[in-house]
Amino acid sequence: MIEQQKQEPEIPYLTRFQVLVAMGATAIILFIVAKLSLYFGNFSLFSWNFNQTDLLLGVGLGVAITALSGLTYRLWSSYRKSADFYLEIILKPLALPDLIWLGLLPGLSEELLFRGVMLPALGFDHLAVIVSSLCFGVLHLSGSQQWPYVVWATIVGMILGYSALLSGNLLVPIAAHIMTNWISSYIWKIWQLSKNKK
Repeated sequence: MIEQQKQEPEIPYLTRFQVLVAMGATAIILFIVAKLSLYFGNFSLFSWNFNQTDLLLGVGLGVAITALSGLTYRLWSSYRKSADFYLEIILKPLALPDLIWLGLLPGLSEELLFRGVMLPALGFDHLAVIVSSLCFGVLHLSGSQQWPYVVWATIVGMILGYSALLSGNLLVPIAAHIMTNWISSYIWKIWQLSKNKK
């Protein structure tokens, strides 16, 4: 049996500091793009307000997305390889407390731009969800072999987009995104740590 070669990243492996700085810088860039779009565009930010029902709906949706991701991970080998590759670059250097930022920074900045700004800018319809989801998927591209991860991120973007449209509250996809990142990154990190102890 020929052993498969480990896929080398098209971007170099990063240190913990580099990953944290990259997350922070990306969040700031997305926030600036969102603010400039709102300033120069003829539309308002997708409405959002804090209420317990929508917060719980978002948390539940995040748990459901994480469960779907786990099922997809088990059933689709190309996605499993792609996800492991992506998560190893992002998560491997991080300590467990860093996962708080991995949930908050992308969850807030990406939802602000892709659902909060793009959905109203593109018209609050199916096309707006599709286009914003495709852009969201492409944001997760870390190399030419990573198309399965991009496909999955696009599908998640559609779920988050429709959750915003159906609830009328940006809080739902924000909570779902943060919860998905927290749960899935924690599970992956604990799984990797347990593998290393064997």
